[in-house]
Amino acid sequence: MSSSIKPPSQHGIKLAVNIISTDFGQLVAKVCECLLRRGNLTKAQISKFSEVPHDKVTKCLWVLIQHNCVQAFALEQQGGGRDTTVVVTQYMALFNNIIQRLRFAKFLLEVSKELDKEAQGILGGLLQHGRLTLPQILDRAMETSDKGNDVSRETYNESFITLLRNRFVERCPAAEPFIPLPTDEETKQSRPKARKVFARREVTLEERALAAAIPMDGERFSISNEHDVNSDEDKMDGNVPSAKVGEKRTQDSLEKSAELDLLGPKGEPIWRVNFEEFINRLRKKACVEYARTVYDNTAGVILTSMLKRTKSTDNKVSMSLDSIFEEVVKSEEGSALNSEQVRCSLEQLHFCSEEDDVFTINLKDIIEKTRLEEVESLILKRYGHDAFRIFRSLSSGRALHTDQVSEKTLTDKKDTPQILYKLWQDGFLHMEKISSGGGLKPTDYLYWSIKMDKIWPKVLDELHHAALNLSLRCVHEIEKNHEVNNMSKGDGKVLSQEADRRIRRRQQVYIALNSSLMQLDDAIMFFTDFLV
Repeated sequence: MSSSIKPPSQHGIKLAVNIISTDFGQLVAKVCECLLRRGNLTKAQISKFSEVPHDKVTKCLWVLIQHNCVQAFALEQQGGGRDTTVVVTQYMALFNNIIQRLRFAKFLLEVSKELDKEAQGILGGLLQHGRLTLPQILDRAMETSDKGNDVSRETYNESFITLLRNRFVERCPAAEPFIPLPTDEETKQSRPKARKVFARREVTLEERALAAAIPMDGERFSISNEHDVNSDEDKMDGNVPSAKVGEKRTQDSLEKSAELDLLGPKGEPIWRVNFEEFINRLRKKACVEYARTVYDNTAGVILTSMLKRTKSTDNKVSMSLDSIFEEVVKSEEGSALNSEQVRCSLEQLHFCSEEDDVFTINLKDIIEKTRLEEVESLILKRYGHDAFRIFRSLSSGRALHTDQVSEKTLTDKKDTPQILYKLWQDGFLHMEKISSGGGLKPTDYLYWSIKMDKIWPKVLDELHHAALNLSLRCVHEIEKNHEVNNMSKGDGKVLSQEADRRIRRRQQVYIALNSSLMQLDDAIMFFTDFLV
């Protein structure tokens, strides 16, 4: 949800490649890694750098685009001749969308809490297949539904509309948006002027391509009435991207032409899961959990009630005390609270401000506090209590020289320089040498401070590293389970009993590892997706 597109860290790239490799195979992962490491490339460049044949690059790109991991765009460039231009199709890896694949279970859980089983089944199909037309969605839902449940096609259609109204699904972006050359006026504005510093950040090519691809909200969350979703002609149309929607789209099953045409039959809209909506909901849920944990249940109830009134992704939510109280008493947990209790709870929240009886919640304060606590936890585990006190002291104040740090944190003067140097060496502190005093022998002081904008990328890379290790271990446990399963088909009951015991144990290990990965991903989202 961050407004800018930042290049992924080295371990972030490795994690993304591992996700793609696990889901779609080594060849698709090789093409994806090429894009992640080298940036936007043409199909010929991908084939050259990845050493994958041109026809297979096409199929790999189709898989990645189908699953929302790559965006194509047509870029206008200056041609060889005078006043001539050429249009080149380039492909951009969507790192954030790749990492979202770790959160599919969380997305399904969100829908299961709010909507019916039919909606959950439709969402599961879109998560599995990436992109589907509405007839494909309904066909798959009918094919995969329990035989005992007599659910009509109209019921599934209504569930899809409910998903759309809640913005859980959206129309896919344009397959290949056109990015023209900048106009003379845009070129002039991008040039720095003398004696003037521009605070406005320049929009990157990647951001322009994504903005051009996304349809307007009026179209993005609306169903066209031009097509009858129950039409038998649509069901039997042979131009559907996949012959069988019930099968997972792996590279081996692809029989796609060289052109990456992602339009549905007869130009019908294609739908996908709206990651942005799910991340927004997970962000609010995480902030509520923070308030509940750090303060009390009342704070969690109040924050939940305030966030219910808005679907925006803004950091700040403002409401009058009367409006807040009206929302709070509607919930079962808040029905016993009175107005004075709500006011007292709001006044104690560090992320809440009040003016003229209007209270403003700033979610950014919660996110920044949580990120800081994540770093402090890392410092405590890796360097000990003295380093933790030093880091916390410096993170909340101005730069201090070595003796001041020792006095403020009550750390032994002999140990303080070593701790400070170690934290500085590992990139957690900023050091500056300042000379003071006149004469022939000025005194040099080492001043220590914290530059948070330098620390966040470092911590995020370490979180990605940890997530990569857990993901690799999960894959290892799955492979081991397969080996044990094959062994259990051998001879003798004793061997089968032993195999069953090992399978159960490995399943428990896998569940524990996957749970740890989900918790780690919660922390990762505070450093990436929750930033607005």
